[in-house]
Amino acid sequence: MTDNGFIESEERQALRKSVAAMAADYGQDYYLEKARAGQHTDELWRETGKLGFLGVNLPEEYGGGGAGMYELSLVMEEMAAHGCALLMMVVSPAINGTIIAKFGTDEQKQRWIPGIADGSITMAFAITEPDAGSNSHRITTTARKDGSDWILSGQKVYISGVDQAQAVLVVARTEEAKTGNLRPALFIVPTDTPGFTYTPIEMELISPERQFQVFIDNVRLPADALVGSEDAAIAQLFAGLNPERIMGAASAVGMGRFAIGKAIDYVKTRQVWKTPIGAHQGLSHPLAQNYIEVELAKLMMQKAAALYDSGDDAGAAEAANIAKYAAGEASTRAVDQAVQSLGGNGLTKEYGIAAAITASRLARIAPVSREMVLNFVAQTSLGLPRSY
Repeated sequence: MTDNGFIESEERQALRKSVAAMAADYGQDYYLEKARAGQHTDELWRETGKLGFLGVNLPEEYGGGGAGMYELSLVMEEMAAHGCALLMMVVSPAINGTIIAKFGTDEQKQRWIPGIADGSITMAFAITEPDAGSNSHRITTTARKDGSDWILSGQKVYISGVDQAQAVLVVARTEEAKTGNLRPALFIVPTDTPGFTYTPIEMELISPERQFQVFIDNVRLPADALVGSEDAAIAQLFAGLNPERIMGAASAVGMGRFAIGKAIDYVKTRQVWKTPIGAHQGLSHPLAQNYIEVELAKLMMQKAAALYDSGDDAGAAEAANIAKYAAGEASTRAVDQAVQSLGGNGLTKEYGIAAAITASRLARIAPVSREMVLNFVAQTSLGLPRSY
């Protein structure tokens, strides 16, 4: 941000315009057509990478843009605002690119970051397990040493985009021989590794990016599959989760903008009794309230990104969680009001807002549920006792 902290620099404004122009060339029609056909948005992903938008947050020396999470969240917001958000941006450059750039060896950075930055490599992220849910401290996927190799075994669920990824960053736990304690560790697993399989989860979401259950059956990995320290992965893991929340907020803010735009276009022109229906406060006030809520969420998202980029991890964690919560609530309400504003047309395929109903609910559930955000704020911000 500029010195006053609220007006974006000319470079960031130019980036917004460039991303918006590219996204407008694709738009929601392209996105939904691909999703309904069971296809991926490969053309959009490639162009986003080619233009440098995918890797804008990654180090320049490894092919990235050298900027930060603010710029990457800006890219996500603008793409969502034009109806073509790329879910794998949350995962590949934001989580994985960040973790590898911060904690990977030079060889790992050279091997993975340039491809993540230009879109030629997509990397998924596997943490959630059927029995652990939000409790990432209770994952059971285990990594054990076999000579210099690692052997991974376990199961993951709701893993996005595995079918379009060349590798997955898997969160496992190492078994410490003396005490038997389990410690988390991060491993890069190529998706063609023997013993690594996955099956799709049928979702009522219209999205080109699918969800998968992943099975890890005695997967053998070389020593250099381990990212960072096998003893300090909690810190390494959470270095990727703040960007995930910021990007989740950016996607939701963009969706809120998209829904409000759809509603405004309709109520300005739809006439009943010779008056545009947007003149009536029963429609204009709720849309104005939606706009206010989305703008407030956007401001917190920008604060979270600015804090993260400045190295304030504690401040960024609070702001990222608040931004994620606010954006999820605001976008869900905005989509609901947009459908209501269009009446019956809001539920048609032609007007393109009904598809956002289930998608908007995702922002209240993932990457962290609104209830877990409220737990975090109650305990961390307010100092209240833990409930679990």
